[in-house]
Amino acid sequence: MTDQELIARCQRGDRGAFEPLFRRYRDQAHGFALGLVGSPDEALDLTQEAFVRAYRALKRFEPGAAFEPWFFRILRNLCLNALRRRKTWQMVPWEAVGDFRAGGGESPSAAVERKELQEAVWLALSELSEEHREIIVLKDFQDRSYKDIAGILDCPVGTVMSRLYYARQALKVKLNGRL
Repeated sequence: MTDQELIARCQRGDRGAFEPLFRRYRDQAHGFALGLVGSPDEALDLTQEAFVRAYRALKRFEPGAAFEPWFFRILRNLCLNALRRRKTWQMVPWEAVGDFRAGGGESPSAAVERKELQEAVWLALSELSEEHREIIVLKDFQDRSYKDIAGILDCPVGTVMSRLYYARQALKVKLNGRL
């Protein structure tokens, strides 16, 4: 079923219709929250809270609107509020995050090099601003389109492209000292 069909069923009172939406977006949502807040436990809590808020707001959801950007805006706002409350990004060990693009069948030396690169990127990411970190997570970690990112961030595609350019430049500067 499409998101729209599931939402329509939810709006008619079918509570079970929300579960497929949850399963469809939970992993992406958790990865996005983790990239923003840096803590696996906090990212899980914020992801769950975003789903609860989305479910409660479905009665007011505009028919025909896209669920995914709407939901990710809810999650993004929760993450940014959590960061403002604590004032810092929490750095977690790379092992807690896991592999993002593991290479199968690689040599041990290639695996070590890949792991070192991932750790360097993760550390550099922790030093970026919230705005830069979120755009890199959305585009480079989750491989979202410019249009999808624009929907999530509620800004024009041109702004997404510009922010991504400057975020990658900032990440490059942070990585220059580590590689």
